[in-house]
Amino acid sequence: MKLPRLFAILLLVFLVFPSVFGQSRNPEMKFSEIEHSDKKDTLGLEERPYFLLIGQSEEALANHDYEAAGLRLVEAMGIEPHNPLNVALLSNLGMIYYYNEQDSLALVTLNVAVERAPKLIGAHENRARVLIGMGRDDEAFKEYGTIIDIDSLNCDARFTHGMMALYRGDLPTAKADFAVLDRIVPLWSKTLLANATMYAMTGNDVEAASLYRRLLDKDKLPEYYSALAGCLISLDNLDEAGKVIGEGLARFSSDPELYYYRALLNHKRYLPQEAHADAKKAIELGANRDKVLKIFQK
Repeated sequence: MKLPRLFAILLLVFLVFPSVFGQSRNPEMKFSEIEHSDKKDTLGLEERPYFLLIGQSEEALANHDYEAAGLRLVEAMGIEPHNPLNVALLSNLGMIYYYNEQDSLALVTLNVAVERAPKLIGAHENRARVLIGMGRDDEAFKEYGTIIDIDSLNCDARFTHGMMALYRGDLPTAKADFAVLDRIVPLWSKTLLANATMYAMTGNDVEAASLYRRLLDKDKLPEYYSALAGCLISLDNLDEAGKVIGEGLARFSSDPELYYYRALLNHKRYLPQEAHADAKKAIELGANRDKVLKIFQK
């Protein structure tokens, strides 16, 4: 496998799809952000048990007491079983189960939410996230496709669906998704990342490098430094690659991918002692051992 495709796939797996190996389960939603549709009752919301329980659930969630957070939502729905907000609470309840590593229960709950409100995008998004966390990528890919069918301009869904398509080798679908991003949010960081990854995976390292430079102008992230370095090494632009890696390590001295690329760079510069030292450091910091050792098989 050629280097541009190798580094892009690794970037895709470790950066864009961390859930393939273990997705973060940190809570992201706040129930207090739910908008109340009953305008006549807004002055008394704080005193209604339904909303008091939602508030208590949010407090428990903030304290990572997932069992209590889930129970409060179940109690709220039991108090007002016909409240139209319950489907949103079901969606949130599914994620609480997911945070508590109860994946099967999370998926069942989200299935009910989607069944009750087939066009509730938040429920579909949560179900897709849980499916990815469970390693059921094919189903998650279809779920993001469903979100796009509901809202063709949903940028987050377009980004994830397109990146998953790249990962699956479905370049036409990825291009179609990214074309929508180019039209709607051309300067969005995820749009730049999507196109940079696509260019890198298809061997267009000149365009990929240009976009990674733009991403670095926006955010100094270690994955952008390493991705740019990989493109530059593929282009035999070793001097600039060395500068990029040096800048990256000055900011992120414990990043394994940067040591991996410096090992590769030193190997290409015929500096075996330095290359092996960087390779050892990369492995110690968590880089894939087989990938690193392949440097010396070239």
